[in-house]
Amino acid sequence: MTKTNPPGEISYEDARAALTEVVKSLEAGGISLEESLALWERGEQLAATCRAWLEGAQTRLESAPE
Repeated sequence: MTKTNPPGEISYEDARAALTEVVKSLEAGGISLEESLALWERGEQLAATCRAWLEGAQTRLESAPE
């Protein structure tokens, strides 16, 4: 069964990939404090999206008939 994303919501895979890029950028350094803060905030949003996807999957697994 494939879940379609509501409009404006990215997939878990896309959010995880974007979060990985944010982390790489922050670890590389060489950016201004303002850019770092913006990346950090974006990372927090992406992490929340990933967490929501994982919590939803866990709920579905827990409610699946055995």
